[in-house]
Amino acid sequence: MAEKLVLIDGNSIAYRAFFALPLLNNDKGVYTNAVYGFTTMLLRILEDEKPSHILVAFDAGKTTFRHKTYQEYKGGRQKTPSELSEQFPLLKEVLDAFQIKHYQLKEYEADDIIGTLAKRGEQDGWDVQVISGDKDLLQLVSDKVKVALTRKGISEVDTYTPTFMEQKMEVRPEQIIHMKALMGDNSDNIPGVPGVGEKTAVKLLKEYQTLENLYDNLDQVSGKKLKEKLETHKEEAFMSKELVTIECESPIEIGLDDIAYQGYEANQVSSIFKELGFQSLLTRIAGEVSIEAEEQEELEDIEVEVVDTVTNEMFTGMEAIELEILGDNYHLSSVEAIAVVNGEKKYFIPTDVAVQSDSFKKWAEDPGQKKYVFDAKKVTVALLKHDIHMQGIVFDLLLAAYLIDPSENHFDIPAISHRMGYKQVLFDEEVYGKGAKMKLPDQDKLIDHVVRKTMMIFALKEKVEKELTENEQLTLLQELELPLALILGEMEATGVKVDVERLKNMGEELKERLQTIEDEVYELAEEKFNLNSPKQLGPILFEKLGLPVIKKTKTGYSTSADILEQLQGSHEIIPKILMYRQLGKLQSTYIEGLLKVVHKDNQKIHTRFNQALTQTGRLSSIDPNLQNIPIRLEEGKKIRQAFTTTEEEWVIFAADYSQIELRVLAHIAKDEKLQEAFNNDMDIHTRTAMDVFHVDAEEITSNMRRQAKAVNFGIVYGISDYGLSQSLGITRKEAKKFIDRYLDSYPGVRQYMEDIVQEAKQNGYVSTIMNRRRYLPDITSRNFNVRSFAERTAMNTPIQGSAADIIKLAMINLHHKLKEEKLQARMLLQVHDELILEAPPEELEKLKEIVPLAMESAIELSVPLKVDYSYGETWYDAK
Repeated sequence: MAEKLVLIDGNSIAYRAFFALPLLNNDKGVYTNAVYGFTTMLLRILEDEKPSHILVAFDAGKTTFRHKTYQEYKGGRQKTPSELSEQFPLLKEVLDAFQIKHYQLKEYEADDIIGTLAKRGEQDGWDVQVISGDKDLLQLVSDKVKVALTRKGISEVDTYTPTFMEQKMEVRPEQIIHMKALMGDNSDNIPGVPGVGEKTAVKLLKEYQTLENLYDNLDQVSGKKLKEKLETHKEEAFMSKELVTIECESPIEIGLDDIAYQGYEANQVSSIFKELGFQSLLTRIAGEVSIEAEEQEELEDIEVEVVDTVTNEMFTGMEAIELEILGDNYHLSSVEAIAVVNGEKKYFIPTDVAVQSDSFKKWAEDPGQKKYVFDAKKVTVALLKHDIHMQGIVFDLLLAAYLIDPSENHFDIPAISHRMGYKQVLFDEEVYGKGAKMKLPDQDKLIDHVVRKTMMIFALKEKVEKELTENEQLTLLQELELPLALILGEMEATGVKVDVERLKNMGEELKERLQTIEDEVYELAEEKFNLNSPKQLGPILFEKLGLPVIKKTKTGYSTSADILEQLQGSHEIIPKILMYRQLGKLQSTYIEGLLKVVHKDNQKIHTRFNQALTQTGRLSSIDPNLQNIPIRLEEGKKIRQAFTTTEEEWVIFAADYSQIELRVLAHIAKDEKLQEAFNNDMDIHTRTAMDVFHVDAEEITSNMRRQAKAVNFGIVYGISDYGLSQSLGITRKEAKKFIDRYLDSYPGVRQYMEDIVQEAKQNGYVSTIMNRRRYLPDITSRNFNVRSFAERTAMNTPIQGSAADIIKLAMINLHHKLKEEKLQARMLLQVHDELILEAPPEELEKLKEIVPLAMESAIELSVPLKVDYSYGETWYDAK
């Protein structure tokens, strides 16, 4: 079988992926859209091409040998956005995981590396496939070399052969350099001959074949002006030809034998996909993936007592307890087994034996009996189903391991124990399988596994607490995260009442709205068609209605949201189609999605709060994610009308922090102007606009305030000129000026940014007000882009993390206050900076007093915390 060589232009594909996909980032805040787009294309290439040899070529730097010929080569290019450049090291890590060679060569471009290897492959009779977005590479096309060029984005490619080129471009491969010499290339700042475009260049080459022959016969060229242009700019034309000619004999230090491809290890690729958050790509990896590649230590035998009758005596001195629940969602799954251990005894208790026992209930509910657990929240919720109110939890291995290093991916007992050097427990996947194949093993294996996991909780407590003490984080575990876990457990078990009928009625109303919009679209189109089919919608818009075609795909016209948004104002049908899609998503994702998770017995939704997920310490929610209900669209906001109270006549009470992150910034940056604004209760965005634009308050326009707001929150989330330019629709140059003016206006913020980066470099981590840590191993990287991202993370983590700490403290304060006042009111949800409660109307006045006080007094800052509250029959009314 002939050898198959695939050569990929790394910079070109990464650029196209970056600008084709939304600015995605993973749960660590790392931008990944370019890596994700590149990787999806790479998987497709590996599946379709099945290469025997493969290489990804990268540019080595800004300066190349071509700059000696023309100093302004590529001079007009904008600086690469940091959001993209910081992804290149990640991209190379992905290639390493795939065991795909990547290469760059000082003073040469990726094109030259590709050209050199393509020619060698061609000479050896190999089939060569080049993948890029750069038309310059078309000069390599031959009977043995095909060049696949991405169209707009990366999902569609055109594969160029000599025949296809003559049909599509009317030139032969070897004429590409002559065509580019005449027409130039703005993207690379190649001058060419001014006034000569692609059509003229093709026409001239059809007649004269080459640049040299054209100039040898210049007197025969028709058109006085054209002839003058050619004559005047002869030097630029020949220089341009030299610039666009790929160097196919570049001094590379690798040969074809060095880039042979043997395939990849699924384990390695799976590991980096999980780290980057590419869950959707895991299913495309060939082969089974074992969770641990390293050789497993032989397990030592343990003695376990299987209990069939529970007594009071057996719990004396017992400390570690584990409830074994298969799958992540403990609300839907039952407890399969319970184990309790201490340093001497190990008991395995079948669930029905434990939960029906007064002795177990008495021990579990005794606050004087210390318990060590893994995931206190899970234990709390699971036992509440059996009317057992667990008390006395003093240690939680999950939360402790998360606080030690929140950047870790796996927080289960075996993974934590292996990281800590204890290997006397198997991974859950080895015992239960995974996914659809997950099932209980035989009884002996189940007993052994559950007890070993419980032993790990007991064995690790002392070591983990010692590390937390050294990090000054034991208080964070014992006084913040652990008490909060028990509160969250109660909130999850309580759930939120949903008015199912109202939700269904909203669904019906949305269906009617969708039908009305559909009819209006048909009327404007003057025919009926499937509005959900891009194949049918495209011809209506671009042929029948004659709207400008922005992008075509293999299957027809693109009608994606970004394309339609560019067509806003060109026809009244466009906003109707966009609204149809938005409402359709509300109907399917939120109305139907919420109805699926309403508990049939109590008409409630029991979301799960993720306490050990984000690196900033923020809570998130899942099954369903109640933090993501869209509220920008009024129809989305109205979904909150379905969230009501458990008891009739009760009210929903909502309280949220006002601009908490900016207040935290004012405190930790010690910026006098920011502090003065908050201490005087000024509108902070107006104040910022006054300082940045140097105008009085009455001169501030709504647009000025909008820009000030964007930069205020941009500072909190790690600002960049590219990010700000995208959010405000201004140029990067304007955005940079805006940021510079902001930092000039708030010198304390500028100083904080400089100081926190130095602190991170010195310590290797940054901390929040409550001493929550985030480690930044890349802060001293020699790679500028990797280091820059770590520096931005260093700046914003203390702000976001401290805000997360504060609302957690507020929840604990409020929980104690509600108990102390013996109120029936209870917390239901935490959504971003907002707490949602339900209460009887007679407690309303008391809540107005204690809720803001509990939240505003959670911590003392140099500026006041401010809380706004409202209430009503539903979550929507409490706005």
